[in-house]
Amino acid sequence: MPLSEHEQRMLEQMERALYAEDPKFASALEGSGLRTYTRRRVYQAVAGFLVGIALLMAGMVAKQVWLSVVGFLVMLGCAVLAVTGWRKAPKPGEQPAGGAAPHARRQGRPKRSMMDRIEQRWQRRRDEQQGGQ
Repeated sequence: MPLSEHEQRMLEQMERALYAEDPKFASALEGSGLRTYTRRRVYQAVAGFLVGIALLMAGMVAKQVWLSVVGFLVMLGCAVLAVTGWRKAPKPGEQPAGGAAPHARRQGRPKRSMMDRIEQRWQRRRDEQQGGQ
């Protein structure tokens, strides 16, 4: 369910206030959800890789070739997940891919970061307030 205009304005005001009060903290929060998700995915893949090793060893000890093959396939799949998850993880301070870029491209406007838009709005409001006094 999309936000109403009033809710969007309130959210933008809260974002501006956060950036104005502590820009370092605010920039650290950008993309943290995606970083946490990919980090968790990599940890799960490593755990799965270890399970695959255990299955491989158990198959060798029990002389069950099919169990060793399953263990190897689990190891291979988890290794692929770990590598792809590690590559997709945004670096700290980096904008996550797929944010507002597709929306900006559809309207034909140049791609701008969220910080640039917030700073422009802040400056515009400051200029309006100074002009009105």
